[in-house]
Amino acid sequence: MKSSLALAGGLLLSSTLAAHELPPRPEVQSLEEVMTAFGWDADKVEIRTEVIEKGFYVLFGMGGNIAVSSGQDGVLIVDDQVPAVMSKLKRAMRKQGDRNIDFVINTHWHFDHADGNLELGDEDNTWLVSHSNSRRMMQRDNVVNLVAAAALQKAYPPEALPDITFDEAMQFHINGEQVDVMHFGPAHTTGDAVVFFHGRNAVHMGDVYNNAGYPFIDADNGGSLDGVIATCKAVLAMTDADTVVVPGHGALASRSDLANYIHMLEVVQGELLAMIADGKSLAEIQAAGITATWDERRGNPAMFLNRAYVSLTTRYYP
Repeated sequence: MKSSLALAGGLLLSSTLAAHELPPRPEVQSLEEVMTAFGWDADKVEIRTEVIEKGFYVLFGMGGNIAVSSGQDGVLIVDDQVPAVMSKLKRAMRKQGDRNIDFVINTHWHFDHADGNLELGDEDNTWLVSHSNSRRMMQRDNVVNLVAAAALQKAYPPEALPDITFDEAMQFHINGEQVDVMHFGPAHTTGDAVVFFHGRNAVHMGDVYNNAGYPFIDADNGGSLDGVIATCKAVLAMTDADTVVVPGHGALASRSDLANYIHMLEVVQGELLAMIADGKSLAEIQAAGITATWDERRGNPAMFLNRAYVSLTTRYYP
């Protein structure tokens, strides 16, 4: 029954596609070319550390935010950015008294969150962890369509692939607390991991929650706007007023910040669905100003609307 419903859904979405022309993909470039185009310069990056409490802090640098849990059982980090800044990240960790990295949880497979695996995977004492779909994506070449550019992310060598994977949920019992690693279905990608530190009352959401701008939905690789909303709602239900929310990018946030983010996404989703049903093109949607309320806070919505539009007019089944 489930498979027949999925097929029916795919046929329904395929029928809507006929009325909607998908935007072209930019010319594919290497990661190095794309990072240069976006102004990423590892030499100029400074790592900033924000301590939430003793033994738990967040590193901000070039790429996704890194949460660090350290204590008597070892060091667990969530995401590992890129090799070019790894020496700076390790230096920042040493200032907190941490020298070895025992576990890395990749929230997903995108290079700015997981390319650090290329260095850490060579270290004998470090175990890499991800959702099973993320590991599968790391095993092959993939194109990440960022709308302004398209980056070719090459397959990882065996030593940089996650050693441990999960499908729906797994738990760590480390440094005196339970850490839940959860997947709520395709959202930013098809392999997102949300990491909840129960003893710290903190949650790392990866790029499902972007607090630095509008979210990027990797629609070409199975991400979806409705999935982002569903995952955010699931996480919101687990939080309280004191929960520290660690986004994939941007400043630390609160439960109310996450709730406001969900509200924004649902309003935009409703507007998009209505305009798509009316046969509006992407250009017409982008010109309609449906994100105007949030543009001053979140910036240019072009990439968000492009990827959200594609996710709502097509469906990808991994």
